[in-house]
Amino acid sequence: MKFLKTLLDFYINSSIHVALAVFSFVRITEFYLRIAPNESLNWFVFFATVTGYNFVKYAGVAKLHHRSLTTHLKIIQIFSLLCFLLMCYFAWLLPLRIVLFFVPFGLLTFLYAVPFFSGFQKNLRSIGYLKVVVVAAVWMGTTVLLPVYAAEISLTTKVLLMSVQRFLLVVILILPFDIRDVQYDAISLQTIPKKIGVESTKKFGYVLLLLCLVLEFLMSPNAEFKRVFLGVFFVILFLLMRAKTNQTKYYSSFLVEAVPVFWMLLLLVK
Repeated sequence: MKFLKTLLDFYINSSIHVALAVFSFVRITEFYLRIAPNESLNWFVFFATVTGYNFVKYAGVAKLHHRSLTTHLKIIQIFSLLCFLLMCYFAWLLPLRIVLFFVPFGLLTFLYAVPFFSGFQKNLRSIGYLKVVVVAAVWMGTTVLLPVYAAEISLTTKVLLMSVQRFLLVVILILPFDIRDVQYDAISLQTIPKKIGVESTKKFGYVLLLLCLVLEFLMSPNAEFKRVFLGVFFVILFLLMRAKTNQTKYYSSFLVEAVPVFWMLLLLVK
């Protein structure tokens, strides 16, 4: 049992789980737009997500405590380096125009972790509302616009509606994390729950989720896709309703981040 818990912790802490969520969103886009899976692009996005998230989470720790890193963090460092090399490999397999299209999203991820505001004292992560917008924009750009651009599909109304829906969905999925972190975030970090309270944050999420449902019915003529999304809608609603400041360790980092994976699996077996 202890071994399984250690394995699960590594799976989450090494960002494999969040990378699988991003990968799932890319596959969902391919399903909806009938795009043939681009294996090189999909694996590039997966390994880029692991690399980017681990850089954001551990760059500061490694810099300050590089001589006293725990074995756990050293393993994650080695794993991250391997993922970076695999990211470079799959980037090499892609046309240059696709890699260049991804660059702005990669740059935003870099600036999310590296201070460059206020005399290099603040990064994008330290600016409450902007943090949510940046994360949602990067996920939307990477999981909708990037595969659309790679497949040379024009920006149709359906693509635009999907982009808006994906942006809103990511914002909603961030809310349980922000609710969890209310008791840990600095006073200066004005996240949505810290600004309007936990209950108002949930109500805000319900409104956004309802908008996502409306967008789904406007966007997809496929009745099966609508039924699947309706199931996803209720799962997200339940997770948002149950979110609290003293949630369990795996509630947001595993269950909430598993929503795109659950959605993708439903589409695969439909």
